[in-house]
Amino acid sequence: IVTCLLPGTVKANETVHFEQQIAPIIAEHCLSCHSPGIDKGDLSLATITGLLTKEFIVAGDPDSSYLLDLITSQDDAKPSMPKEGKPLSPEQVELIRLWIKQGAHWPEDVIVREPSKADKSWWALQPLAQTAPPQPEKLPQGWDQNQIDSFVYQKLVAQNLLPNPKADRRTLIRRATYDLTGLPPTPEKVHAFINEPDPNAYEHLIDELLASPRYGERWGRHWLDVVRFGESNGFERNVVIEDLWPFRDYVIDSFNADKPFDQMIKEHIAGDVLAPDEPDVVTGAAFLVSGPYDDVGNQDAAQAAQIRADTLDEMIRTTSEAFLGMTIGCARCHDHKFDPILQSNYYHLYATFSGVKHGSRVVATPEEKQQRAALVGPLEEERNTLTKERDALSEKLNQRAEENSTEHEKLWVREPVSRTGTEETFEPVSAKIVRFTSLALDTNPNTANGFGIDEFEIWSNAEVPQNVALASSGSSATGPSRVIEDFPGAYGPQLVIDGKLGARFIATSHFLQIELPNPRTINRIIFSSAKNESQPEQDKFKFVADYRIEVSLDGNEWKEVAHGRDRKPVNEAHRKKRLNDLERNAEDQKQLATLTQQINAITSKINAIPPLKTIWVGNHSDFKQPQHVFIGGSPQHPGEVVSPASPNILFDTSLSYELSNEASDAERRLKLADWIANSNNPLTVRVLVNRLWHYHFGTGIVDTPNDFGYMGGRPTHPELLDWLGQQLLQNGWKLKSLHKQIMLSQTYQQSSDFREEAAAVDGDSRLLWRFPPRRLSAEEIRDTMLSVAGQLKLDMGGPGFRLYRYLQDNVATYVPLDANGPETYRRAVYHQNARAARTDLMSDFDQPDCAFSSPRRAETTTPLQALSTMNHAFTLDMAQALATRLQVESSDNLQLQISQAWNLCYSRTPSPEELANAEEFVNQHSLSALCRVLFNTSELIYLD
Repeated sequence: IVTCLLPGTVKANETVHFEQQIAPIIAEHCLSCHSPGIDKGDLSLATITGLLTKEFIVAGDPDSSYLLDLITSQDDAKPSMPKEGKPLSPEQVELIRLWIKQGAHWPEDVIVREPSKADKSWWALQPLAQTAPPQPEKLPQGWDQNQIDSFVYQKLVAQNLLPNPKADRRTLIRRATYDLTGLPPTPEKVHAFINEPDPNAYEHLIDELLASPRYGERWGRHWLDVVRFGESNGFERNVVIEDLWPFRDYVIDSFNADKPFDQMIKEHIAGDVLAPDEPDVVTGAAFLVSGPYDDVGNQDAAQAAQIRADTLDEMIRTTSEAFLGMTIGCARCHDHKFDPILQSNYYHLYATFSGVKHGSRVVATPEEKQQRAALVGPLEEERNTLTKERDALSEKLNQRAEENSTEHEKLWVREPVSRTGTEETFEPVSAKIVRFTSLALDTNPNTANGFGIDEFEIWSNAEVPQNVALASSGSSATGPSRVIEDFPGAYGPQLVIDGKLGARFIATSHFLQIELPNPRTINRIIFSSAKNESQPEQDKFKFVADYRIEVSLDGNEWKEVAHGRDRKPVNEAHRKKRLNDLERNAEDQKQLATLTQQINAITSKINAIPPLKTIWVGNHSDFKQPQHVFIGGSPQHPGEVVSPASPNILFDTSLSYELSNEASDAERRLKLADWIANSNNPLTVRVLVNRLWHYHFGTGIVDTPNDFGYMGGRPTHPELLDWLGQQLLQNGWKLKSLHKQIMLSQTYQQSSDFREEAAAVDGDSRLLWRFPPRRLSAEEIRDTMLSVAGQLKLDMGGPGFRLYRYLQDNVATYVPLDANGPETYRRAVYHQNARAARTDLMSDFDQPDCAFSSPRRAETTTPLQALSTMNHAFTLDMAQALATRLQVESSDNLQLQISQAWNLCYSRTPSPEELANAEEFVNQHSLSALCRVLFNTSELIYLD
């Protein structure tokens, strides 16, 4: 592979060397448009094949070679090629002419590639350096106890900077508690810590916080951001995924258990392969299918292939960025422009994931499966026996009915019912109530319940007929309907008389009843399920196939005025059902009914047995067809064949692997998992320890946690990064000991005080001359309000709660709740986050949309934040709850109430001035109003 050698010139009688002189010209001037991944003009210049097959060159005959016409200036005009960039110099043109004249020799094993900005000497691709901590002179007191501090101090003194003094204990307990748990410390904990004489009190505090189950909730949330965990599928349908929450619990539990992170990585990619009978491991594999995916489907084969390619691309990007910090997704259409990643590397991963499909499956232990099988098996066997007996009898009766079909079919003289409008006319009759009864659905002749109607019209017998069924005329509609808790009436009977098309009454029973305000003489009824033909009905909206219509003046006596018995059946299944009903005698019906009742009774027993748990971990299958590179990223333009293999981006080729296209899906994913989680893979280790540093200090040693490539940031402390990586490996990939080491450093324990002279040198505190203050995350703000108000429910795990109303029709609708009840007072990590679903307070404070990996939280300042914390119903409720708590805990002593409020919200007591001002404010307004003010202060939501 030739990339970046510089061309020279030769004399006419000298031999032109392709690799040294011609290939660099092609790489510099041609490959940006004419390479395998781009192929403009259907021409690639990575090999000589395109030039020969399209007759751009004739070896030995420059004058007949069209290529020279394209790159040569005519009459001082710009040459045709290259279209972009500077033209070739006369010397370069002449060099190509001589090369063609000498036979245009291009070695078969030479592929010309456009050079990336970084090559394999890039810092992030090098093995971890075995770095010893430096020993700078004149370390401040305490800075010689933790090796992290020596790395940081050396960088500071190199810039003539000195660190801040140590923070006070009140600041440290608040900082550490939020850092590890995402919650404020209680006033009791703060008081005890501040007054603890033990010099090791801070270390004991860290141990206690790391052992808390709240740790997994806080740090699990960080990881869920990175792996783009969301509980809806996104795209236009955006359906909620109801059984993905176990993955969230798996992540939280894994952090709390201090599971080695290399094991966690392997479980994310191949947990179902590693331990198929252990649900706690299998659930980890939900990582691959936790992202958005398009489930609409497409009948066009090209579009379906593109959707599938986009789905796998999402997995490739998330996997490579989350674990490797490399943007391998940028090589989907062509070789990476900046990092040494080939397009073929991308498709090695594409082949690896080609068997992965989104979906749910049973995840249970062998014991759970056996226990359920022991209960269900005998019942299913009995049901199967009865079903065969019923089917045999039914078949016998069907044959008899078919023999007499000719006479019966003479009764069916009218056209079948139509979803776009079915009309019935009858002799004028006086009616106040009209009852419509479904006898069978068009989708199932044996079921009457569940029909859908968009409009039901009742026409008066008058000189000027009118639809008297409209709600606007005073009519009402009743009938059991599908109910969505968050959207009452979404499918209610009132929709059939609103005069509008589109929305449908979805019956859960077999009838619909319309009551007129006064008796009217009527003679025509029209009903439909898809009256607007420009909006064809989806299959899930069922319509009636057989029916009857009755009228009444008092609701007691009824008269049938219309029916569908003389209409033709809507399909063959209904035809057979009609014939059978006409032919069967009472004894036949009784025998069939008895068998059906017995079968239904057994089915009810089976349904009463709890099903095995299903989890959204994907339904995978082997994909053994050859995988091609897609030219330009298009599945419609297959290129060279590739197989499942490791991306070739590391020096340590001993890690590399390549599998046959016959390899199973399990083998492909397991090989990749082992490659990523190998201790000799420097990317995985560096990326992981950088994430820890990022969440502890607000910015990583590399400030682009998902990108360690050329377009990413450069490490401020590269030696420290590698040293931390070595510590991680020595700790067996466990994180808690590394947390502790970082948090026990003087670097972490510094005050956040601002110093103008230091900021002039390092305004972003990247060199850590102070602890960088930060704003609480959206979840921390909400959890803090609940906590200080005494309302936080610490129930762990299970299905999440919702801060929105959810309606699932053809597409999903998410409407933020106007009020948040106690059922929503759990930690925010347990919220059922749907993609593109706004959740007011948390959205305002930059909770990211989980459509993409979010390695860093944005920190914006907008008017909506102040408006939400001042006026949102949740804030008002929490302010009142906090006021109530203060009154209960501090009796009627206002000064004690105010002091306790300060302790709860700020972990300190108020100053005399603050106390006096607060007293005056409460006397003028209320204690609840003061609590509302506290929720709107910077001190509550900023951490120093």
